[in-house]
Amino acid sequence: MDKLSLGTLGQHLQSLRLARGWSLSQLAAAAGIAKSNLSRLEQGNGNPTLDTIWRLAVQLGVPFGTLVAPISVPLGEDGVEVRLIDQGKASPQVDAYWMRCAPHTLRHAEPHTPGAQESLTVISGSLEVGPEGATKRLSAGDTLTFAADRPHSYRTHDTWATLLMTIVYAEQGETP
Repeated sequence: MDKLSLGTLGQHLQSLRLARGWSLSQLAAAAGIAKSNLSRLEQGNGNPTLDTIWRLAVQLGVPFGTLVAPISVPLGEDGVEVRLIDQGKASPQVDAYWMRCAPHTLRHAEPHTPGAQESLTVISGSLEVGPEGATKRLSAGDTLTFAADRPHSYRTHDTWATLLMTIVYAEQGETP
């Protein structure tokens, strides 16, 4: 992530935390990260992993897209790039992402907020995806929807995989 994007993420993260009246220590402990790491992120420094950003979004009670919406570059690590395409304003909240995974990539994703559903449509390549222990092999044109409020994974083999991902968040107080 470039310096401008880190600064934007840090400012946005801090404003969301302060709007909830939380201290650095409270959010860091809830997200399972070091207070010093959270402090660096809010100052526009560090190199947050996708999992760290997801954990912070879950603890702040906001969709991942809300936390990263001000960032215009793809977020990525370890062979996976994710870019927010659009974020719905209706209820339930729906976020749309472009995602690209390098060959021989295995990404374990942490659970999203309770009741979240994820739908993936493969544009090119192939991959195994879904809840841990119940993944499905998808190829170009295939779509899969699954409960994303439990651990899930993405695994590519010999080729790149490009996909569209939508996440539908359960309305507050509602879980399917």
